[in-house]
Amino acid sequence: MRTKTMTVAGIMSGTSADGIDVTVVRIAPGKQRSSPFRPGLTLLAHEGFAFPAVLRRAVLAAMNAASTTTAELARLNWRLGIAYAEALKATIERHKVKIELVGCHGQTLYHQPRVVNYAGRRFACTWQAGEAQVIAARLGIPVVSNFRPLDMLVGGQGAPLVPLLDYVLFADARRGRVLQNIGGIANLTAIPVSAAPDAVIAFDTGPGNMVMDALAQQLFNKRYDRNGAFAAAGTVLAPVLAAALRNAYYQLKPPRTAGREQFGREYSAKFLSACQKHSKKPEDAMATAAALTAESITMSYKQFVLAKLKRRGMKSYGVDYIVSGGGARNHTLMAMLAQRLEPMGCDLAVSEDFGLPAEAKEAAAFALLAWQTWNHLPGNVPAATGANRPAILGQVIYV
Repeated sequence: MRTKTMTVAGIMSGTSADGIDVTVVRIAPGKQRSSPFRPGLTLLAHEGFAFPAVLRRAVLAAMNAASTTTAELARLNWRLGIAYAEALKATIERHKVKIELVGCHGQTLYHQPRVVNYAGRRFACTWQAGEAQVIAARLGIPVVSNFRPLDMLVGGQGAPLVPLLDYVLFADARRGRVLQNIGGIANLTAIPVSAAPDAVIAFDTGPGNMVMDALAQQLFNKRYDRNGAFAAAGTVLAPVLAAALRNAYYQLKPPRTAGREQFGREYSAKFLSACQKHSKKPEDAMATAAALTAESITMSYKQFVLAKLKRRGMKSYGVDYIVSGGGARNHTLMAMLAQRLEPMGCDLAVSEDFGLPAEAKEAAAFALLAWQTWNHLPGNVPAATGANRPAILGQVIYV
């Protein structure tokens, strides 16, 4: 099948549940005879839309919920579809772009990458809510959605799925690259010098903004710690941090994924309680939460990435450590990361330095995955997800 240049929109709402990112890219086929095949991407537009407070409360209540109702879940599924359609429509009108295809990740409500027993069978499962047919029907544009299940059905964990974009945009013949996304959950993609896709290392490092956001809301009635100002005014509680870093998740070998099941409301409540036993100053809890993200990222890099990159010559060529996601705006967190990573030979940067806004990358990834699916090309990177083969991901809604 011959591929063609298309203008594609990606829609993403992440585990922070703070809103919707829409990124529009022009995707052109790469050189057909190149190995590996790499399409070209040009950023055309990006917009961010905060969830209305009532919708955000509904999303957070449904994530990893101990109990809810089928009516609530059905309504939330459709309400998210409406929100995605409205966000895309607003982006199209503001930027006067003609969209040919949409890739919509949806809102993860539950992600279980490992098999467990349920109703007499053992299986893994995942669910991203947001009725994609609402987008297709309202805007008259075909939509690709539900990207994660097929990767899981061929042995993968359904995540991370951003490494394909990381590879396409950032693989380099002279510099090693680590792409660190800090959304609700933090994940990295490491690309050795002149690497093929099967040499990519990718996994979730642990909590990104998730614990910090929960504490900001609990302690300061704020959605998040803007610029890391609260954390900057506090002191890291070393005993709490040390205990948190003994969590068994950090010893799991990649591929691995995390979500609110591990680091959501219950975890955040216990973390805050531990902080308050050592200090009544709320800023100290914020500083400790920021340090947890920074330390878990650094520990993951040192334990699972650094030695493998050195064996591929990255010590002599250098490493660009490129941060994206909302965490890239947290000055205190970025300072903590620089303090830890730069002594290991990493040059810390943000994705804007490479032409891609920090909040635009994940949505751009699902635009690329939609284009791959439309052209009958695989979207997963088995080295990242643990799948036993490449797979064409998602479901297509035609109009």
